[in-house]
Amino acid sequence: MTHRLERHSEQLVAAFVYPVTTLSRSLLFAGFSVATYILLVLSTFPEYSFQMLNAGPQYFDDTVIALTANTYTTVGALGLGLIVAYAIVTGIAITNAMGRVARAGLSGSKGLSSAVPGLLASGCASCGAGVLGLLGFAGAMAALPFHGNLLRAGGLLLLLAYLARAGDPRYCRRSVTNGGE
Repeated sequence: MTHRLERHSEQLVAAFVYPVTTLSRSLLFAGFSVATYILLVLSTFPEYSFQMLNAGPQYFDDTVIALTANTYTTVGALGLGLIVAYAIVTGIAITNAMGRVARAGLSGSKGLSSAVPGLLASGCASCGAGVLGLLGFAGAMAALPFHGNLLRAGGLLLLLAYLARAGDPRYCRRSVTNGGE
């Protein structure tokens, strides 16, 4: 048990280090993280976002700043911190998934499907009533305890579990036990 935990923690560290090993990966990671954060914040209040962005692209930064403040006011520092953490971990996961696909191709990257539950669960939880409101469940997040922070943390843990299992996409993590593959 201790060996498995140690191996998964090493793989998690390797997964976190992979996106910053080259400049191109670092830029991809940063771009995906920022895009995820913006998408999550804009989807917290989709009507407002649509109206502001429809008025012109000059309101984009005002919209992101206003909705960040609104998110902070609504779910507090912990909730905003979880959204930022989710955006960062999503940037890492997408960068690693792209590395895995580039290395092994689509047929060799079967483990990518395990990231889908984490992305969906955290995505819906992090954007809050935005996505749920679009689906007709705007009151669902209000009914959740801790303003949905528990669901956000659970989704973040799913993504971390995916990264701990996947590790660095440059290296095969299969262990040789029977003298061969």
